[in-house]
Amino acid sequence: MIKFRCSALRSAAALLSPVTPAAQNKTSPLCVPLQRCLRFSSAPQQEHSTFYEFRTYSIHPHLNSAFLQLTNEKIHLRTSHSQLIGYWSIEYGGLNKVFHIWKYDSYSQRAGVRSALSQDPSWLSDYISKAIPMLTSQDNEVTYMLPWSHLQAPPQEGGVYELASYMMHPGGPAVWGDTFQASINSHDAPGYGKLIGAFHNELGPMNRVHALWWFESADRRAELRHRAHTDPRVVAAVRGSVVHLDSQENKLMFPLPFSPLK
Repeated sequence: MIKFRCSALRSAAALLSPVTPAAQNKTSPLCVPLQRCLRFSSAPQQEHSTFYEFRTYSIHPHLNSAFLQLTNEKIHLRTSHSQLIGYWSIEYGGLNKVFHIWKYDSYSQRAGVRSALSQDPSWLSDYISKAIPMLTSQDNEVTYMLPWSHLQAPPQEGGVYELASYMMHPGGPAVWGDTFQASINSHDAPGYGKLIGAFHNELGPMNRVHALWWFESADRRAELRHRAHTDPRVVAAVRGSVVHLDSQENKLMFPLPFSPLK
């Protein structure tokens, strides 16, 4: 938990007192610690309501194949209600798990979709009643695209996807956005990976960002990663970004046959 120790906040009266013209031209000692406190909640305003829901399901190991087969056969019952961006089986960085991304124009649209699904007899009987007993847990996060990122298609079908998730220091993109973008671009621009999209959490673990990458294969990813580690441009950009980083987690995933991102 973040504890704000701003000694300047001595009284509400001090904060509500009128500001004189002279005070406007002078930085009060009271303002500096207050500004430092407010930085913890700073973030750029969202320009639109579109968001992406990340979902991760953990599957009973002995039922993993059965779950994937069932989902492959019945996913059309779900995609008839809202847009699926991608659906993957996690191969490295988590066993017996699937990860999928759904796009929504607004929270009200998502609420409508969930309501319709709860009343869809085919979805409930043909999929949900069979799939839920196969799972050990479900997790979701609500994310926005970072302002400088746009959802991209891979250059070809197949290959492997990497979801790199970063837990940043509190403050939001207004604090660490520029250095994070520089770090991502230092990998994307020279071709050390194909960036599919960069996302910032709105709900779920806070101060968390994700970069979704595409590679021709896991071996090709390992080769490019080794090259990137020796590129001075990448090293410099990463050094600028890691000062804002608390932790990082990576997953390698393979798209399922029905995934729009293949």
